[in-house]
Amino acid sequence: MEYWFSEMHTPNVKLSIRVDKQVYSGRSEFQRIDVFDSPEFGRFLVLDGYMMLTEKDEFIYHEMITHVPLAVHPHAKDILVIGGGDGGVIRELVKYGDIEHIDLVEIDEEVTRVCREYLPFTACAFDDPRVSLHFEDGLKFVRTRKDAYDLIIVDSTDPFGPGEGLFTREFYGNCYKALREDGIMVNQHESPFYAEDAIACQRAHKRIVESFPKAKVYQAHIPSYPSGHWLFGFASKKYHPLRDIDEKKWNARGIKCKYYTTTLHKGAFYIPAYVEELLSNVEHAD
Repeated sequence: MEYWFSEMHTPNVKLSIRVDKQVYSGRSEFQRIDVFDSPEFGRFLVLDGYMMLTEKDEFIYHEMITHVPLAVHPHAKDILVIGGGDGGVIRELVKYGDIEHIDLVEIDEEVTRVCREYLPFTACAFDDPRVSLHFEDGLKFVRTRKDAYDLIIVDSTDPFGPGEGLFTREFYGNCYKALREDGIMVNQHESPFYAEDAIACQRAHKRIVESFPKAKVYQAHIPSYPSGHWLFGFASKKYHPLRDIDEKKWNARGIKCKYYTTTLHKGAFYIPAYVEELLSNVEHAD
């Protein structure tokens, strides 16, 4: 008998992946957590029925949400990661020797515990001495910080359930205050392709441009995510993601990536016409 995992991307579209076995199933205080093995995508993590990452393509998401801002900011020392309990962003961050401290704020400690046990390909750097783990509400945590970080990475789940508060105007305003005068915030921005997702994408972008003087959107192709076309937001008090990228400095670091390059970085900000139109009524003119 064949077993398949299916995720509804819209009421009319679903993604189905053949499963070899289910290796974990449990429920935390916040959500259901499942881990499956599949022949095509390898091991993958599911929260409340939604696929969060797969072994085959997680590197795309984690590289693009991490290396884009770090190729722009000239001296990021203190980093805040909100969400990211799977550890993929931390894995990418610890590749930078000049980063001094990383705060990871994850609301669901059980996600991190499960990932440590079953997803070692992402949850492999939590024990780096520069990393401090905080299992609490990211919205409340960032509210208490001021001028504390050079970079904030919002690695949230979708804008409902445990991640809902991380898409509000209050949250983005608090991120602005928590950043230093030249700080950058990067967030996952959903997909612009399907109508319901596009509305959420537009709403989040509107709230970000109301909080930050510079706000841009960039893209990546992530096959296991709805439509495969995924957006990220880049917001900054000072730096422009294209004018201020230091390609020579980043390339000299010798960081090995499977997706990100500084050439791709530049191309990722040239978004399709339909996405430009979607965001045109909220994005600052340059």
